[in-house]
Amino acid sequence: MAVGRYLVRVWQRWHTSHALVALPLILIVAITMADIQSPTPVHLGPLLVAAPAITTSFAGPRLTGLIGALALGAQAFLGTRSGGVATSDNIAQLAGLAALSVFSVLVCWVRERHKEQLARVRSVSEAAQQALLRPLPDRLGPLHIASSYLAAEKEAHIGGDLYAVARTAERTRVLIGDVRGKGLSAVGEAAMLLGAFQEAAHQHATLQILADALDRSVHRYLTQFPETDEEAQEHFITALLLEIPDHSPVARMTVCGHPPPLLLRHGRVTPIASPYPAPPLGTWELGPDTRTTHAFSFLAGDTLLLYTDGVVEARDPGRVFYPLEERVALCAKCSPTTLVHHVRQDLLAHTDGALYDDAAILAIQRTPTSLSGLHLSDLHLSDLLHGASRHGRAHTRHEQAV
Repeated sequence: MAVGRYLVRVWQRWHTSHALVALPLILIVAITMADIQSPTPVHLGPLLVAAPAITTSFAGPRLTGLIGALALGAQAFLGTRSGGVATSDNIAQLAGLAALSVFSVLVCWVRERHKEQLARVRSVSEAAQQALLRPLPDRLGPLHIASSYLAAEKEAHIGGDLYAVARTAERTRVLIGDVRGKGLSAVGEAAMLLGAFQEAAHQHATLQILADALDRSVHRYLTQFPETDEEAQEHFITALLLEIPDHSPVARMTVCGHPPPLLLRHGRVTPIASPYPAPPLGTWELGPDTRTTHAFSFLAGDTLLLYTDGVVEARDPGRVFYPLEERVALCAKCSPTTLVHHVRQDLLAHTDGALYDDAAILAIQRTPTSLSGLHLSDLHLSDLLHGASRHGRAHTRHEQAV
């Protein structure tokens, strides 16, 4: 497949350049014929310099040199018809055309060298960024996952937003976060948190403890070299931690200053807001005990859409924010892959392709076969059942009063 795509690209470049080469060839022929047909005092040969000059815009040094040689041949031919090649006027025209052709070849050669260097740098950059933000698998346990990343920094594939997943003991843990700032300057903090999550996700029993551990890691990172960053104390990372058991129709989340996810069920879109949101990561000294876990039902066929604030804060040219919930409702019954693709394309259309902040999108769907081994013992942690418990306690107090 890779070889096939390479051959297609080579063919496309060859076909395009060889189609455009007709332009300077036609120009050489037209100028030559026009000079032959023109009156004797009129000499159109100097116009041949346009042929190699045009060729530099689309061809390499070899093709540009060939066009320059053809233009020199045409000029020599016209010189023989106007009094001889050795005349001072014709020699001056040939020298000027030769100098321009050589200069055009040099320009093409320097440009090709710069393109090769840029291609090498870009390939290294892409490899580093892909190693940092590894592509998520389409399937992970009972979950179907799709993701997309839009970096505000041009030519970048990652910036200050991040996401990661980890499989631990018949459950999937998910992290999505947003580093204060954008672009390549926030990559270091994003890399640190991704590494800390992949290690800590397998070591801590609950999301609350995991969030506290990540908070301490971010705090240590930000304060390790305070003399090199005067704004280190103002840095933080908003994050959302999600835990989805394989065999229980619930999901648990711990929110650290992050936008709430959207639950898509039977074509309806519902924001899942945590009743006890916590401060962002990196503010450990403000009180690590404030983080709690919020549970909600996550049934077979449901989809969760996680995102960063770069999505909901994106604006169109009229400064109108992107209406994520409204747009997601249009394809609430789609697969995660289709849903993410729709949001990505619609977001780019909304902003005319000009994003001013990084944007990450993550869709997670529980497959219908993922609840075959239902563990009802997990349900008592759900806030849905908390409501039923409160109703039961109220009913008991009423009977005692009677």
